[in-house]
Amino acid sequence: MSERLQQTLARPVSLAGVGLHTGERSRVTFRPAPENSGVRFVRTDLPGSPAVDVRPENATFDPQAGRRTILQQDGVQIHSMEHVLAAVVGLGLDNVVIESDHMEIPEPADGSALPIAQTLLSAGFEVQTRRRRHIKVTKPVRWKEGDVELTAVPFNGCRLSFTIVYENALVGTQSLTLDIDPETFLRQIAPARTFVLERDLEALRRSGWIKGGRIESAVVIGADRILNAEPLRFPDEFVRHKLLDLLGDLFLLGAPVLGHVSAVRSGHEGHVAFVKLLKETLPLPGRRAGGPPDEWDITAILDLLPHRYPFLLVDRVTALEEGCFIEGLKNVTINEPFFQGHFPGHPIMPAVLILEAMAQVGGLLLLHSVGDPNDKLMYFMGIDGAKFRRPVTPGDQLHFKVTMLKLKNRICKMRAEAYVDGQLVAEAELMATVVDRRRV
Repeated sequence: MSERLQQTLARPVSLAGVGLHTGERSRVTFRPAPENSGVRFVRTDLPGSPAVDVRPENATFDPQAGRRTILQQDGVQIHSMEHVLAAVVGLGLDNVVIESDHMEIPEPADGSALPIAQTLLSAGFEVQTRRRRHIKVTKPVRWKEGDVELTAVPFNGCRLSFTIVYENALVGTQSLTLDIDPETFLRQIAPARTFVLERDLEALRRSGWIKGGRIESAVVIGADRILNAEPLRFPDEFVRHKLLDLLGDLFLLGAPVLGHVSAVRSGHEGHVAFVKLLKETLPLPGRRAGGPPDEWDITAILDLLPHRYPFLLVDRVTALEEGCFIEGLKNVTINEPFFQGHFPGHPIMPAVLILEAMAQVGGLLLLHSVGDPNDKLMYFMGIDGAKFRRPVTPGDQLHFKVTMLKLKNRICKMRAEAYVDGQLVAEAELMATVVDRRRV
């Protein structure tokens, strides 16, 4: 899954319908987008057609707004997008612009994501040149509130587990685990319809929700029978739809998840809280407040690298493409401990420490290219062709560029360069291997 190249749509395609909660008719148009641009919504009904990016900080849940996930950016909102996002990520799309002429994304007539998926498939997909970006679960993460619990653990793929527990005997307790890929999504998840207990319908209507709801919009569960004319599509259709919601809500992270996520009794509110916890807990880009979305701050770096003061020699990662390249920064100040002896009155950063800094940046690239970096360490095996072209002194900012040349059987070869003010100051080829931390 992580090796695949990014994809976008081959051509624009549209879908019209009625918003489940607002009852208003609207239209969405899915358009191709450049590589590495991700997924964003555009409100074509508002002046200037403002955009709302799919990012964790834009995700919210409003108990007054009903059973739906909301994206909000600069006061502009998108409601009920979870089924659309589930179809995008479930089919393996990475870069899409979604234009909407209303606040609420229209709900397919049958309450499933299958019509959305079929619409996207009708456009055809275009393979792009960059590797797929994803959110890698590098360590266990747990969120719990009452009897609702969500966990994520490392896994080389996207695996989702869900357990629901209802007093209604027609639902009862259902559990399901699936490895997500386009075929599984289309056959096992997308057809599953949303559902509601008959006893909850009146309360939802009194609150001003589900104005666009009809009997065909969801599986309506009575005390002793299903009220719809169409029978259940799966014996466990209810938990399958919960997996659909979870898949769409997890994509609020801005990229597909690489890991095993398990949910018990959760809904959109818990999913949004869990997404925000994942952002703050995992070594993910975009954690620095106000920073660029692809930037890794020092807290994210500390999550991956075992180095600490006084030997941590990278302050920030500005770009990373797994298995390909990384760029990072080191701010060189007079407070560096090595300047006390190298040299008094004439401070120069030791060339061997410039190599070490390049190696640490390369280590971030290598560790992020393996399955569970928290259980791994990187050992260096060789340095070739090292050259140092000018001294590095206090006040300089080192800009590192490291490209992976080869990765096979845990052994990699990388090309590393260091720049100051755009001038090349050091370069080398590095060889390293990944070892299990428990063996050392």
